[in-house]
Amino acid sequence: MFQRNRLMIALAAVGMLMSAGAGAQEYPTKPITLIVPWPAGGSTDISMRAIAESASKILGQPVTIDNKAGGSGTVGPATMVATAKPDGYTIAQIPITVFRLPLMQETPWDPAKDFSYIVHLTGYTFGVTTSAESQFKTWKDVVDFAKANPGKVTYATPGAGTSLHIGMEQIAALADIKLTQVPFKGGAETNAAVLGQHTMLQADSTGWRPLVDAGKLRLLMVWTSARSPNFPDVPTLKELGYPMVYDSPFGIAGPKGMDPKIVAKLHDAFKKALDDPAVIATLAKFDMVPNYKNTEDYKKFVTEVTNSELKVIEKLGLKKKN
Repeated sequence: MFQRNRLMIALAAVGMLMSAGAGAQEYPTKPITLIVPWPAGGSTDISMRAIAESASKILGQPVTIDNKAGGSGTVGPATMVATAKPDGYTIAQIPITVFRLPLMQETPWDPAKDFSYIVHLTGYTFGVTTSAESQFKTWKDVVDFAKANPGKVTYATPGAGTSLHIGMEQIAALADIKLTQVPFKGGAETNAAVLGQHTMLQADSTGWRPLVDAGKLRLLMVWTSARSPNFPDVPTLKELGYPMVYDSPFGIAGPKGMDPKIVAKLHDAFKKALDDPAVIATLAKFDMVPNYKNTEDYKKFVTEVTNSELKVIEKLGLKKKN
């Protein structure tokens, strides 16, 4: 009887191990939620929906978008960290503000400890627009007006602490002018602000492109290393005398403690999605190009970008007080 019981226990243990292994192999067995921390309809939302749709086909389960805007793109990832299980069924787009904001203020997350980084995907083309009816025909017009009227030039951004906010403050410092930021939750709101002339300028990613193409907004500059093929007549920051390139690259991550096998499955699916012609076409529509990094390289990138952002934050006097 004793030997029989030992055999039964051993068989049960083997069965549990096999079941656990099968569970990891079968992942995913239900839909996956991908948190996009920006409002629906913007360039990030549209591009992430295209990537998610392609990844869904590879994973064999729907990857559904959950828009959780706010906090300059940090509310969504913070919500995931606080509430989601590390089972691979809730992941989030990770904007660079997730690394930057903890340098500026106290946050309930630590970017070095609270995320399972999966894959790095792409980045943005940023630009500064104004209403087509505005007095500003060039960036020099803005600088001249700002020097004569300190603080009166207002600019809309998708939030305080975003790359658009930090970039504009760097530009202002280099130009020796004072600008006034007006933070919003995302591109749909910044578009409306500058289109309605509630702000004089808009600093945002290419969700403004349809309005620029339609002649309703005027694009004054782009923040890429070279001129955009879609806007060949618009100068870069470097051409205007500012030695800067900003593309605010991003990837996806889950909560800390995810099974490496699940991380690998998600990595492979999203990497393949970047090669999908439909995804490439959607990214191109918004002047975004694939910027792939594998899991390990993404982890290293997080450390590198955090260190570089700290230098910028300190220079601008925005570092949090200890």
